[in-house]
Amino acid sequence: MLLLAYCGFIFFLSSQSTLIATPLDFPNKDKVMHASAYAMLAWFAWHFFRHAVQRPWFLAIISVLFASLYGISDEFHQSFVVGRDADVWDWVADSTGASLMVCGLYLKRLRKV
Repeated sequence: MLLLAYCGFIFFLSSQSTLIATPLDFPNKDKVMHASAYAMLAWFAWHFFRHAVQRPWFLAIISVLFASLYGISDEFHQSFVVGRDADVWDWVADSTGASLMVCGLYLKRLRKV
């Protein structure tokens, strides 16, 4: 149930009006953080669904779809949080991070077969 716990963690962070600043500052830091967080979500989704889904390509699709749809719901949720707003580019970063993670997991799985 790590997948659900991680979803809850993302929801908690998204519910905050402000987040603690990190000491690192670089261009598009928020997009890198989004991509990293959703890469991790895709990793949890892959491991959650891997026993129920036998075909690696279908497992990849399910994992990316789960993370991407959760990203959409997260952006929608943020539109109701004071001090936050929905941003389509955050969702693009979410989906990109999830896709990159799943590509790596998919290639690793194919090499084992």
